[in-house]
Amino acid sequence: MRHLLMICCLFPSILIGQGLIFESLQHDGIEREFILNIPASYDGNEAMPVIFNFHGFGSNANQQMFYGDFRPIAESEGIILVHPEGTLIDDQGHWNVGFSANDSEADDIGFTEAMIEYLIENYNIDETRIYATGMSNGGFMSYLLACQLGDRFAAIASVTGSMTPETFENCQPTHPTPIMEIHGTNDETVPYDGAIFTMPIDDVMSYWVNFNNCDATPEQVEVEDVNGSDGNTASYFIYSDCDNNITTELFRINNGSHTWPGAIFVFPGTNLDINASQEIWNFFSKYDINGRLASSTQNEQNFTSVNVYPNPTTGILHIDSSEDLDYKLYNILGHEIINLETVPSQKTINLSGLGKGLYFIKFQNKIFKIQLVD
Repeated sequence: MRHLLMICCLFPSILIGQGLIFESLQHDGIEREFILNIPASYDGNEAMPVIFNFHGFGSNANQQMFYGDFRPIAESEGIILVHPEGTLIDDQGHWNVGFSANDSEADDIGFTEAMIEYLIENYNIDETRIYATGMSNGGFMSYLLACQLGDRFAAIASVTGSMTPETFENCQPTHPTPIMEIHGTNDETVPYDGAIFTMPIDDVMSYWVNFNNCDATPEQVEVEDVNGSDGNTASYFIYSDCDNNITTELFRINNGSHTWPGAIFVFPGTNLDINASQEIWNFFSKYDINGRLASSTQNEQNFTSVNVYPNPTTGILHIDSSEDLDYKLYNILGHEIINLETVPSQKTINLSGLGKGLYFIKFQNKIFKIQLVD
């Protein structure tokens, strides 16, 4: 049954846009639910890539849709988003990622495969460009999919997740798999150095570097500390020369906690130097199931560095870039407000005519979250 989702459990003051559709299907004798985001540009004529975005333990699909938000990116780039709903264990939403101690019996691999079949039957999707990501337990789920349903997924990314020992020991990938991990060194929920239920992040990276046959020595980039108030920094490790011309990548958030970098809801330990959603899409967009896309090299060469300030702003936003740039502006629901207006380098944009709140501004393949205040 299909109907528009008109409620928002976590944020009751915000109405969900018409591009979001509540869906359900019967799987393993249970009615399973998921939220779709169909971009406004979808007309069925062009096959679109798909991103599955899995919530964390104790969270739900609606909360993850706002917290690990891909909607502005999906509207701009033409991506179908899927926000699956986990089943309850001890009244907590979860994904069964193979940790024997939680006694879960949910068939989440089968549920994911059923959602993919549903999409194939009802939408024009690019079956070579299906991706999985998620927060915490959702990151664990993404790794499990790479190991047990790898023939369906082109690449995966995990934010504050890892691999359980069970997943790690029984992983059977079917192809060289682009992997991105984003993880804080001060994460107390899923410790960076591992625990009884989770593998150390360095071990996880070593597994995929070896499986993907990458160069064991990564390129290391220290991300510019553009927001010194967040109390942490980011180091970016890129393992290249892998099979199928893919990469295995890690954003290590130094002193970062169990949070989604760049989220609109900033908890202590949240890194504000990167936007995890944007970095993940930049990563995904390079690959299909067969490896690196030929077009991705050209897209990288066209990237221009840009910075915006002040943020928050009362209306005047300064743009610091090396050249004139087109930009798009989106509201918090991912709806486009301004499209392809050009701002000269070293100039300003006047947003004072908009209501106060959160917005997203996109320059090429970089998105900034902007807070407009009185």
